[in-house]
Amino acid sequence: MSRSFETGSEPSPVTADDVDLAVRLAVGVLRDAPAQGWGDKAGSLEWDCWETVEHLANDLFYYAVQLGPQSPPLDTHVPFALIRKRPEAPMVFAHADRDAGPAGLLQVLEACGALLVAMVRTTPPQVRAHHAAGVSDPEGFAALGVQETLVHMHDVAEGLGLAWTPPPALCSRVLTRLFPAAPSGTAPWPTLLWATGRAALPGHPRLTAWRSDSTPRSRVS
Repeated sequence: MSRSFETGSEPSPVTADDVDLAVRLAVGVLRDAPAQGWGDKAGSLEWDCWETVEHLANDLFYYAVQLGPQSPPLDTHVPFALIRKRPEAPMVFAHADRDAGPAGLLQVLEACGALLVAMVRTTPPQVRAHHAAGVSDPEGFAALGVQETLVHMHDVAEGLGLAWTPPPALCSRVLTRLFPAAPSGTAPWPTLLWATGRAALPGHPRLTAWRSDSTPRSRVS
């Protein structure tokens, strides 16, 4: 069963404010992280906690720059060169300075989040740009940014031994925008974890492969 809404109501869009909230909540939790845990694995990922936060910052930056060109490409991403420092590490195009420590890494995360917030706020809604999950609009990139923040914070929180439960309404908006076929009648945060392959739901085994759908949604005018 797909997610449903009250008759006559329109789902709330994912906004730049949602991106800002997700990043602020993430940074607030990570400021309390133990200094010695950043080299530990992030949840079920092959990346360590530092690499995962660095990857998250890159995701937010990546989504922002796709909207930047006057005529964004629709068939491929804006061609920043991607590299990885070790075979199992994520591919990124911007690295945080290790000498700046975790506080510096969080500044990088905040800065990249702010770039996406600014681009979503200032880009006309009719603009389209490439993403592997489907050519998207500014709201779609906002939703992708929130998804990545919430879910990778789950990974990092597991690795660092931190509590992380994002607001249900925020999770629900992301599910509606990116996972319209996700189960209904279940709490939004566990459902988002299920939709991104992190956990099982009652009657729904843990996914071994998943994909978000960032293509634009038509809205009632």
